[in-house]
Amino acid sequence: MYSPFDLRDHGAVITGGNGGIGLGMARALLAAGARVAIWGTNPGKTEAARNELAAGCGDAGRVHAFVCDVGDEAQVERCFDESAAALGRVDSCYANAGVSSKGIPLVDMSLEEFRRVQRVNVEGVFLTFRAAARHMIAHGRGGSLVATASTAALEGAARNSHYGASKGAVTSYVRALAVELARHRIRVNAVLPGWIVTDMTERSVNNEKFAGAVLPRIPARRWGEIDDFGGITVYLASAASAYTTGEQFVIDGGYTKF
Repeated sequence: MYSPFDLRDHGAVITGGNGGIGLGMARALLAAGARVAIWGTNPGKTEAARNELAAGCGDAGRVHAFVCDVGDEAQVERCFDESAAALGRVDSCYANAGVSSKGIPLVDMSLEEFRRVQRVNVEGVFLTFRAAARHMIAHGRGGSLVATASTAALEGAARNSHYGASKGAVTSYVRALAVELARHRIRVNAVLPGWIVTDMTERSVNNEKFAGAVLPRIPARRWGEIDDFGGITVYLASAASAYTTGEQFVIDGGYTKF
């Protein structure tokens, strides 16, 4: 029987899993039978997300939550070890945590602001993937690493240059790791969201002027939802993607094609 999407013997870590796209990823993995560990920086929000996910899947034992700043090396190492212990084994890791820009023009941008975004969006992916790769190489079963980038890696967005730079770096990093880690049966891919309704984008999508300019450019004629990422999340964790690595999966309702 062909059942590649059955994840009942699968452990997954999702950074930024306490909200937005990461929460949608966790929901889908749990629905497919996986055990998940979500990370977030806000203790209350992270615990609330854990409770929501546990109630949704009906099995609190399959959901674990950790408070972690992915830009802090010591915290990442500790939380990954604790996640692996709780899950039994980590088979897939989603480096999804990220911060947005503040709409600052280049000429007014401080080095501190530029580094704030790179610390989480680039260094956080590095630290998370390094911990996951070491673990996967040690257990010898391979695995899947997935980074959440953005269509900002493909397009130019005024006053968003440091965010775009961070996501472009992530896509290049994914391609390099896909080649480097293939010998260990570790697949590395990126997901590039377009305009998705999350806490991060709430201000923009609810702005009438912004919506009037952007929505007509989306062929699907709607904003994306966090559950639109369920299919790609499960696919990249599953055996169905065993020969898929180094790819960019754009999930944007056709925005970048129009």
